[in-house]
Amino acid sequence: MMTHYRLHIALALVFLSCFMAAEAQLQPADLHHRLLTDFNKSHDEVKNYIRRYIPDATDEQMEQWEQTKALETMVIDGKKRYFHNAAPNLFRIDPECARIKAAKDGIKVEGPEEINKENVPLIIRNAAKDGLRIAEPKRHRVTYTLTVEADAVPAGQIIRCWLPFPRTDIARQTDVKLLSTSEKSYKRSPESCAHSTLYMEKRAEKGKPTVFQEVFEYTSKGCWYDLQPKQIKPYNTRTLLYKKYTSERDQHILFTPRLRCIADSLTRGERHPLLKAKKIFAWIDANFPWASAREYSTIKNIPEYVMENRHGDCGQVTLLFLTLCRISGIPARFESGFMMHPGSENLHDWGEIYFEGLGWVPVDMSFGMPSYAVNEQERWFFLGGIDSWRMVVNTDFGMPLWPEKNFPRSETVDFQRGEVEWAGGNLYFDQWSWDLEVTPIEIPSP
Repeated sequence: MMTHYRLHIALALVFLSCFMAAEAQLQPADLHHRLLTDFNKSHDEVKNYIRRYIPDATDEQMEQWEQTKALETMVIDGKKRYFHNAAPNLFRIDPECARIKAAKDGIKVEGPEEINKENVPLIIRNAAKDGLRIAEPKRHRVTYTLTVEADAVPAGQIIRCWLPFPRTDIARQTDVKLLSTSEKSYKRSPESCAHSTLYMEKRAEKGKPTVFQEVFEYTSKGCWYDLQPKQIKPYNTRTLLYKKYTSERDQHILFTPRLRCIADSLTRGERHPLLKAKKIFAWIDANFPWASAREYSTIKNIPEYVMENRHGDCGQVTLLFLTLCRISGIPARFESGFMMHPGSENLHDWGEIYFEGLGWVPVDMSFGMPSYAVNEQERWFFLGGIDSWRMVVNTDFGMPLWPEKNFPRSETVDFQRGEVEWAGGNLYFDQWSWDLEVTPIEIPSP
């Protein structure tokens, strides 16, 4: 009885820490600026882009696309504005528009798909050999640079900067080495922090950009679990792990009536957690195409946003998947960083789900069911597997940076691009830029 009581107390403390860790609410002026930055296209600009593919597109058609959420708009200061990627997204979201664009431009296979077409079968074959479930290591040297615009802050003021850094507590990510930093003095976050960072400070100079840079190396390995129902044991629902990762998390893992209804309809009559997860995974993959996303900090509830708008980027569909899993009694958590496929290096989000008897297994919802899959193992690879081209930075979302930030982050949910502030406030994305240079390093054969 005492143990059960202590468990509840511990769980309550975990939840309290999450809520305390959440970013402070954006001030109205800050949110207004962020929305104006995202919704910066005019009606004519969007229409001109659409007419590259649909020469006779009319205002009436645009209104129809707006009603179906294929064109994203927002009224700001009494004026309708279009999301900066609204026009390209139209040809990703609307099936007929996608068909028209494909007929003109052809169907282009993206770089990650071409690379994974070779990488995934090798992981499946070799991860099963040694029983460790990891295989196909790739080593990278990374130069990461964050540049604050000249005179973004008054000369002489200290600029605080947090750069992304590869985690050292991930089994499939090893041999992390920091090679150099732009500043002599720096701080690395402890492993206990959900966001892995390298922190530096620098004094702004008049008329000059302020540059922060780090150079590091690390090794990333692919991972694959050949998931079978018989391998997975019933959950011990009394554990702290189970209670924590099947619970709501303010503000993007909330069990709203709509999401409860969806989860119930998808998993009704199914008791096995793997089969539940497969149904959720397949449904999201089939119904929510990838599209460029507005900044997460401007969205109240990301899974509900995905449902309402019928599309999502990697982090958005991941949070939808995690939420539906938690509602369905499957422990699920967030993970993110970068995808490092040569020529396609970029921010990327995915997740993990927990199976009793196996532990945490990776899930990449946005990579979904690959078009190149030639068998069931490849088809379901990203439910229980991850490719070799990753850099893991985060094991949760919306948690405190270290050292703590004084002002709300530019990205209040994820942490990838970096964060910058000074005594006068946060520096938003329109005041600085980031650059990622990745060099593959050959790993000697064993």
